Amino acid sequence: MSSLRLEDLKQYSDTLQTRQGERLNVRFVEPRDTEELQHYFRSLSNRSRYSRFFGAISELPKGLLHDFLEVGERDRFTVVATKMVDGFETIVAEARYALHAETSTLEFGLSVDDRWQGHGIATALMKNLECRAAALGAEHMFGDTLRSNETMISLARKSGFAFVNHPDDWKLVRFDKEISVAPKDIPCASWRLAALSRQADSPSASV
Repeated sequence: MSSLRLEDLKQYSDTLQTRQGERLNVRFVEPRDTEELQHYFRSLSNRSRYSRFFGAISELPKGLLHDFLEVGERDRFTVVATKMVDGFETIVAEARYALHAETSTLEFGLSVDDRWQGHGIATALMKNLECRAAALGAEHMFGDTLRSNETMISLARKSGFAFVNHPDDWKLVRFDKEISVAPKDIPCASWRLAALSRQADSPSASV
C-alpha cells in the first residue's frame, strides 16, 4: 500500500456507523480535499488543535499540509471521516498513521471536529484504524497525547490500550495496543484487500 495510485484510493474506503447510528465514510485524503482539509483544521477550537499537534497553530503549515496529502509516501497515510451535511460531503474527523515496518508498529494521531465530538466518531475511527493497522501487518499500534488530554486518554483506555511513559517528553503519555490477531469483528476494505493479496501470493492459491 506504499504506492497508491489516485484511481485506487476508493478501494480502501469504509462505511462506518457510530453508536448513535450515524453513517460515516472513511477514505484516504485526495488532492481535491486540500481546501476542505485546511478549513477543517482552521475550524477546530484552539484547544483541539493544540491537543492534536502539541502546539499552538491556526492552520496546517504548507509543508505539513503537503505531507497530509501525500498518501502512501514513506508508509504514511491520511484518512478523513466524512458525512453529508446540508447536502455537502463534510470532513468531521481525520487521522494520520505511519507504519514502522522495522518494529511492526503503527503510530497514529486523530482529531474530531468540535461540533461532532460526543457522537462516537472517534471510537468508530479508532476501530477502523486498528483494522487498517492489521492489514498493513502491524503487531502493535500506539499514539501519544498530552497528559492533560483527558478525552483522548479516556478513549484510548476504553479502546483497550495500555499506558506507558513517553520516552522523550514528560508532558506526553503513550498508549499502546497489541493487534497481532486480525480484529474479525472490525471489517474494513484494507483488511479484505490484504487478505485477497495474501491468498493470491500463497502457493496453494493456484491449486
